[in-house]
Amino acid sequence: MMKYYKLFDLLTRRGMKKTDLLPVISAPTLAKLSKGETTTTDVLCKICNFLDCQPADIMEFERKGE
Repeated sequence: MMKYYKLFDLLTRRGMKKTDLLPVISAPTLAKLSKGETTTTDVLCKICNFLDCQPADIMEFERKGE
């Protein structure tokens, strides 16, 4: 399972809000990320390009059962 808390921490450190991502992803996709639901690699690439970061900066893999 992917966790996206790193994305929201990064936004906070940069003085940004979740809604600042809306120029590059849709509102329903942002809601999915907020709920920890799955998304496509295309969305992750758009976010990384927008924030000039790497995927590991915005997400973390967590094994089931941990």
